[in-house]
Amino acid sequence: MQELWKLLTSPRHLIVFEAAARHGSFTRASEELNVQQPAVSAAIKQMEASLGVVLFRRSHRKVELTGAGMRLYTDVSKALEDILSSTKAVRQFGRNDHVTLNCSSAFAYYWVMPRLTQLHDAHPDIDLRLQSSDREPDINTEGISLAVRRGHGNWPDCHSALIAPEVIYPVASPRVMASAVNLATVPNLLHERLIHLEEPIRERPSWKQWFAHFGVTGRLPAAGLRLNDYALVLQAAIAGEGFAFGWQHVTAPLIKQGLLAARKEWTWSTGAGFYLVWSKNQDLVPDAELVRQWLLEVAKPGTA
Repeated sequence: MQELWKLLTSPRHLIVFEAAARHGSFTRASEELNVQQPAVSAAIKQMEASLGVVLFRRSHRKVELTGAGMRLYTDVSKALEDILSSTKAVRQFGRNDHVTLNCSSAFAYYWVMPRLTQLHDAHPDIDLRLQSSDREPDINTEGISLAVRRGHGNWPDCHSALIAPEVIYPVASPRVMASAVNLATVPNLLHERLIHLEEPIRERPSWKQWFAHFGVTGRLPAAGLRLNDYALVLQAAIAGEGFAFGWQHVTAPLIKQGLLAARKEWTWSTGAGFYLVWSKNQDLVPDAELVRQWLLEVAKPGTA
């Protein structure tokens, strides 16, 4: 960077150069940058003197890039665009005009979306932005107001509040459930087609662990559908592709609607839970506090 500083005299000249090259005019560049035209001309001359090359061919009505100028413009324009994008993103971290909620796609679609009307009715001016991801982001560095994480409520960088305990039972479409006539005991489920959730990063319980909880050990059947997103798992179960894990807090409405059926007598309470988390290092803005309060209120048992 020290070498760049010496070559350019002032990094500000790169912005002047980019505007002049893009417009093909020192005058229009000066208008865009709100400076006098001689200041643009002087900045370009200083760049040319520092670099030892001519960057523009001047004529009475316009300026054109030389070969050297075009080479420089190609890289400078891209670099400045990347810098602009980054600075916009960083500035957004500190703005108070929206609330970001990060969660899995399944939680967003099946838990949050059905309740959004309640939020809009209670707080019509709040701009809530749902952000789904296949990992647990760093909420301190990524400008995330609130997030939903699976665990035991202990994160050194975050406050947490329980949304729902982790309660799992087998679910399937009513048709598949009705046709599985031999489900008198848990081991018989091994003879049914299973839908497996295999997320690449997040740690999630498996069918093997579920069977082990009920004392069924050994290798699971190789056949079955394997998907990397729980929203897809639920869609596959609804479509009749087999039996899936049913996280109670997500599937209860689908069961109530008749889209899924469940064997609730085969419930596994893992001891973990799904928690709303927020940063210990940054105070929540007022709108985020309202969203946090609303989320925890609607998460209470018996709340629609």
